[in-house]
Amino acid sequence: MDLGTVDDILLPGSRADLPPGRTDTAVLAGGTWLFSEKQDHLATLVDVTALGWEPLTVTETGLEIAATCTIETLARYSSPWPATALFPRCAAALLASFKIWKTATVGGNIALALPAGAMISLTAALDGVGQVWSGDGPDHDYRIAIADLVTGPHENALRPGDVLRSIDIPLHALQSRTAMRKLALSPLGRSAAVVIGRVDDDGEFVLTVSASTVRPFVLRFPGLPTAGELDDALAATIGPQHWYDDPHGAPDWRRHISCTAAQQIREELS
Repeated sequence: MDLGTVDDILLPGSRADLPPGRTDTAVLAGGTWLFSEKQDHLATLVDVTALGWEPLTVTETGLEIAATCTIETLARYSSPWPATALFPRCAAALLASFKIWKTATVGGNIALALPAGAMISLTAALDGVGQVWSGDGPDHDYRIAIADLVTGPHENALRPGDVLRSIDIPLHALQSRTAMRKLALSPLGRSAAVVIGRVDDDGEFVLTVSASTVRPFVLRFPGLPTAGELDDALAATIGPQHWYDDPHGAPDWRRHISCTAAQQIREELS
C-alpha cells in the first residue's frame, strides 16, 4: 500500500535523533501491518531498525529480545531453556508466510496490540517486561509488563513519542515447563484462542489466555489448581465483556474453547 500522506522517513542513528512524539508520526520496524492499509493520519515514519539493536541478548537474568528482532530470528533461536520451545509454535500461530517472518518484528506485533498477536501471547505468558524509551527523555524511561502494555484491540499503554526498546524474558520463566493450545475456526485460520500454561521450578502454575480476549489475561496459582479452582478463577478474572467478538469467533464460543484448552493444559502439566 502506498502511503500518500507520508512526507518523511527518518533513519535515526541514535536515540538523540528520535523526533518528539506527535500523532502524525509512527514508529516503523517491520512495517508488515503499517504498509498493509491506508494511514491517512501519518506524515512521518521513524525507522527504528536503523538503530542497529542486537536481536537477542542472553543476560544474567534471562533473555533480552530487541523490539526490532524479526519473527524468524526468534523462531529459529536455539537454547537449552525448555520454554523456548514456545518460540516457533507462537510464530506459527501468526498465520504468516515465511516472507512475513523475515520482516515482521516482535515489538511491532506487540505494539500493534491485535488480540491475535502471537508475540503478545508468547511474551505475556513468559512474564515478559517491556523496556520503554520515554518520549520525555531518558530520565522518564520505564518498564512495563507486556500483559499490562496491551490494553485492548489496537490499544496500548505507549504514549506519543514512546518507543518499545526491548522485551526481557526472566530466567525462571525460560526454565519452566510449558504447554500451549492454539485454536481457530479452520486448521490454518487466524487464532481464535491462544492459551499457554507453565509450571515454574517453585511449583507456581501460570496460565495466560489471549486471542480470545480483548487483551491478555494472566492467572497465577501457588501450585497446580484443581479443575474447579481453575474454572472459578477463569470466571472471576475474565468477564463477559472481555471475550472478543469478530468474524473469527463469537464470544461464547471463544470462552468455551479457551476454558476447555485451559483444563487440557492443567492436565498436561500435572
